[in-house]
Amino acid sequence: MSTSAGWDQPRTSLYTDHYELTMLQAALHSGAAQRKSVFEVFARRLPEGRRYGIVGGTGRLLEGIANYRFGPSELEFLRRNGVVNEETLEYLAGYSFSGDIWGYPEGEAYFPNSPILIVESTFAEACILETYLLSVLNHDSAIASAASRMITAAGHRPCIEMGSRRTQEESATAAARAAVIAGFDSTSNLEAGLRYGLKTVGTAAHSFTLLHDTEREAFEAQIASFGPGTTLLVDTYDVEAAVRTAVELAGDQLGAVRLDSGDLVAQAQWVRQLLDELGNEHTKIVVTSDLDEYAIAALQSAPVDSYGVGTSLVTGSGAPTASMVYKLVSRTGDAGEFVPVAKTAKNKTSKGGRKYALRRLNEHGTATQEIVGIGRRPEDDGNDRPLLQQFIKNGELLPGWTGPEGVQRARRRHAETMKELPAVVNRLQRGEPAIPTIYEED
Repeated sequence: MSTSAGWDQPRTSLYTDHYELTMLQAALHSGAAQRKSVFEVFARRLPEGRRYGIVGGTGRLLEGIANYRFGPSELEFLRRNGVVNEETLEYLAGYSFSGDIWGYPEGEAYFPNSPILIVESTFAEACILETYLLSVLNHDSAIASAASRMITAAGHRPCIEMGSRRTQEESATAAARAAVIAGFDSTSNLEAGLRYGLKTVGTAAHSFTLLHDTEREAFEAQIASFGPGTTLLVDTYDVEAAVRTAVELAGDQLGAVRLDSGDLVAQAQWVRQLLDELGNEHTKIVVTSDLDEYAIAALQSAPVDSYGVGTSLVTGSGAPTASMVYKLVSRTGDAGEFVPVAKTAKNKTSKGGRKYALRRLNEHGTATQEIVGIGRRPEDDGNDRPLLQQFIKNGELLPGWTGPEGVQRARRRHAETMKELPAVVNRLQRGEPAIPTIYEED
């Protein structure tokens, strides 16, 4: 299986839990490992009060599956620590996913019990992917969902992802990617820019101003290096004095000023007035400082041009995981026929059977229901939209889902799905899912 990813990704096989491999060993022993199986990723519920979720991470996941291999170092680690026996090690040495994977396109909205990803292969091939699948989808979908809410609150004003210093380094790169998929304009993360072709931005922190003997000297250095169109951070000392100095040095070509503290609504208003009085009607105002979707919504009436968002974004704005699960929903029996299977324990029930999904639209093109067929495709009433797309066929990654191309494709999908959803998704107040999930069974 090959990938179109534009960077050297390490093997991903040990990004997993110990018990995935012990299950494999026991299944090889029982003879059930080669049973054809269908696994499904879904979320039983949305985070408390959220009205929709956004699928994130699919492209990263597909890149990782292409590199899900057990090389000499991984096999030696497993042997040395007695994780599995030699029969299992022999199987793992030749492991390469050869099945089919379907799913909601990255950037698509999802709801409770949406069949976000469907893996069709042998039990052995699909079982050991569980932890890796869920770690990627849970993290990236949480970030994409939070980012989508922030973009909705921001309206037409651009948002900048700048949360790298608030999370682990690989999570930071993944978060930047997920944020751009959900509509963020750019990121401060250079690794994300390299891997996924994202627009990167950044100028200076307070330490740059503090490094110099005066604020004027700091501004002079930045303008001399980057030109008058740069963005100057004006709240290290006195904001009014800093704005006046910035305009004096850069003139009416000053690109932007950044506000990072204080009452941002009131401060943006009088800074805008001051800039206009000084003849800098075209100088923009960028605000940062622990923003989330609620703070962004509160700034709607302020003369702000863009938002920089960090901590709240990379932590999912209060919902750091999408709570997705990976369940076996169908497998072949002794006669080779597919048998629906499902967990029935209290509070954690699921529905067995291979799923098919479409989004029901009304005459205005607005989504009204998520229709999930069990064992068969739901009937399209004429203008409904099928949701599941194939990503991998017979172990081969289909083109267009990964790398920079995949990011832009997902970004377009997010924009389209948001236009399709009912207006209730624009509300930040707590509420029920925007549309219900309806099952159609044989």
